[in-house]
Amino acid sequence: MSSPNRRRALQTLAATALGPWLATPARAEGRTIRLLVGFPPGGGTDAIARVLAERLKDELGATVIVDNRPGAGGQLAAQALKAAAPDGTTFLLSHDHTISILPLVVRQPGYEPARDFVPVAGFASFPNAFAVSAHTPARTLGEYVAWVRAQGGQEAVGIPAAGSVPEFLVRLVAQRHGLDLVALPYRGSAPMMSDMLGRQIAAGVGSVPDFIDNHRHGRLRIVAVMGTQRLAQLPEVATLAESGVPGFEELPYYGVFAPAGTAAATIDAFGNALARVLVQPAVHERLSAMGLSVGYTSAAQLGARERAYTAAWARIIKASGLPPP
Repeated sequence: MSSPNRRRALQTLAATALGPWLATPARAEGRTIRLLVGFPPGGGTDAIARVLAERLKDELGATVIVDNRPGAGGQLAAQALKAAAPDGTTFLLSHDHTISILPLVVRQPGYEPARDFVPVAGFASFPNAFAVSAHTPARTLGEYVAWVRAQGGQEAVGIPAAGSVPEFLVRLVAQRHGLDLVALPYRGSAPMMSDMLGRQIAAGVGSVPDFIDNHRHGRLRIVAVMGTQRLAQLPEVATLAESGVPGFEELPYYGVFAPAGTAAATIDAFGNALARVLVQPAVHERLSAMGLSVGYTSAAQLGARERAYTAAWARIIKASGLPPP
């Protein structure tokens, strides 16, 4: 299908599926809206937020800025959302770690998602990935395991935050293969990738959007991905289950959240605007190229997914032997 025809088909399909949410939202003329991001500039979450913010400003008739609050795996951004007035000027764009995982592994994160936040809309799911620095010879997870054994069996593996899904993946790979892998937490994926590219660490675990551009340019190599099937963007890369590490088939999510008490009309307006942005072919294609599975979900659907995901990971974390917070 030619590119123009493909774009028209995408718009038609999306408009049919999202019809109930595509009504023109109330506009916030002249206002400035902050989109909080719990990770530093240069990482995958920041890049995604900037793509969406650029288009949301037109849909909302407002200035939309990305407000990076890096640190503690997104805790600082979540705490900032909790403290914000519920007036429609502050939202949090986050993946599963800050909303579902951190409250399970940190004794006092400073917020309770069910009490302090309200879901606005979901917009994507994504796989985490195991990646290696280009200075290693490994092109598969099995080859990385063999390389670590040849180095003495001990290596540090970067992760974007402590107590995260990437940390549990590192633990499980180490257990399965009898290796001494140390999960090394960073303040987000950008500094972790900097050390990988600078050959300070040989491997890291993060989201596919974090790694995919450097993978395509040969600066690092993704050797395994989460999920039940290989990614269309990375057909040569095996899943973790194919690589002998099952249990990571449930994909994390991305969503937008608002402070508790935010008016339903405000939530609907932002959600409608996001739905309209996601059906724009340029946005859909750009986010898909980052390794995201793009798809709008309503506030109710995002809330249900958050609860189910949190419950599933509570069981996994308990089984991992991690002491309760």
